[in-house]
Amino acid sequence: MTLDAVVVGAGFAGMYMLHRLRGLGLSARAYETGAGVGGTWYWNRYPGARCDVESMQYSYSFSDDLQQEWEWSERYASQPEILLYAEHVADRFDLRRDIVFETRVTRAAYDETANLWRLETDRGDRVAARHLITAVGCLSAARVPDFPGAASFQGPTHHTGRWPHEGVDFTGRRVAVIGTGSSGIQAIPIIAGQAERVTVFQRTPNYSLPARNRPLEPDHQTWVKARYAELRATMRESAAGILADPNPDSALAATEAERARAFEARWARGGLAFVGTFGDLAINPDANELAAEFVRAKIREIVADPGVAELLSPRNHPIGSKRICLDTGYYATYNRPTVTLVDVRRDPILEITPTGVRTAAAEHPADMIVYATGYDALTGPLLGIDITGKGGLSLRRKWAAGPRTYLGLMTAGFPNLFTITGPGSPSVLSNMIVSIEQHVDWIAECLDRLRARGVATIDADPLAEDAWTAHVSEVAGHTLYPRADSWYLGANVPGKPRVFMPYVGGVGAYRMKCDEVTANGYEGFVLSA
Repeated sequence: MTLDAVVVGAGFAGMYMLHRLRGLGLSARAYETGAGVGGTWYWNRYPGARCDVESMQYSYSFSDDLQQEWEWSERYASQPEILLYAEHVADRFDLRRDIVFETRVTRAAYDETANLWRLETDRGDRVAARHLITAVGCLSAARVPDFPGAASFQGPTHHTGRWPHEGVDFTGRRVAVIGTGSSGIQAIPIIAGQAERVTVFQRTPNYSLPARNRPLEPDHQTWVKARYAELRATMRESAAGILADPNPDSALAATEAERARAFEARWARGGLAFVGTFGDLAINPDANELAAEFVRAKIREIVADPGVAELLSPRNHPIGSKRICLDTGYYATYNRPTVTLVDVRRDPILEITPTGVRTAAAEHPADMIVYATGYDALTGPLLGIDITGKGGLSLRRKWAAGPRTYLGLMTAGFPNLFTITGPGSPSVLSNMIVSIEQHVDWIAECLDRLRARGVATIDADPLAEDAWTAHVSEVAGHTLYPRADSWYLGANVPGKPRVFMPYVGGVGAYRMKCDEVTANGYEGFVLSA
């Protein structure tokens, strides 16, 4: 069987791509590893899982009927509600009939003679497609560190990104939580409210801001829905794809009293808007330190034990240079007598034993281990597929020193292979739905135009790819992002090249660049009849 397009993944990117392909009259099929749609929100069912973008903004805009009819219940939607939304979209647009579930694409090889992608799955399927579109997500390759003795542990172990669908009962359990990134910060307060004892193993303290989550008022929903067109336009032109009300003024130009009032107002408001309190927080280390110290002072206010408060206070990276977290009661959780914090930089984990976790200083008994240890971000999901392009070049070999793309959409030598929110695009530094819709719309328009012109293949020009890869690195270098050992750089995966992967130039500027490329006849791409 030969299809016009195969889509890998049925999360928000894959579903919308499938919808657009159908609208063009193209034959298409999606393959999804999970048993249902939703991607990130299908897998991440850990307690406390919640979006860090406001729900009225973290939603599709392509159908006005859809955005008018759906009712969100909270300012920040929880995982179950977002999954219900994804399932509603799949049903409303009858997407499931073209999705093959519980099937993983294992191999994709480009046939230069036929100009086709030939795919294989873990179920033995073989299919050919003119276009291969990856919608594999940026944070879907769950990573568990290779601790000595891990296999000997006698109790259950769970990764936050592969949580049991039936849920987990912590009652009466001694739980070890390894990791304090976003998923750990969301899960730990919930686990601590149920478990007999929780021991948290922290390598790097992260800045976390209060979410101030609350039920959505009907009047607010009505107000937003009446103005969706203008609000969505503002989001598409913004830096991060959200309505953040950024202040362009310098923190250093404000008086101490003015800064305190501004930081307090954003802290009280909750959410990601705090990082936009002043316009130079992402680029000026002195301005950034003022915001960082404000948050550290809040931690000292909340956490009763000064020693624990200091352990929770980040000092080795600028605020915002690693993924900013949102929480509900995270820091206060450490005031519970049943919660212990272990600093694994000072007291490293030596091994997992049958009955707990042994560090250099002590053995910590545990009946259950929760790995909140993150992902092999951005490149991991793509390199998890054996992808081979022209001349037998494997994607893994081409990206051995770090990802190379043109606009995060294509990589040279792999014709007709599109990567939705791939490395080199705003992706994880933005509202993912906004970036997903922009990429899907660009790809759909590209396929439609090229079909009308009788173009068989499109590939990135190696020179354009070199220039864009250099630009992505250069723009990041003007910010404080590279000063953190973050998963944006691959620093959480031993042996992974240290390359800053997302594009920090902003959603609006990036969109303008993509539109300019289109207007100039797909400048930077090689088209073949």
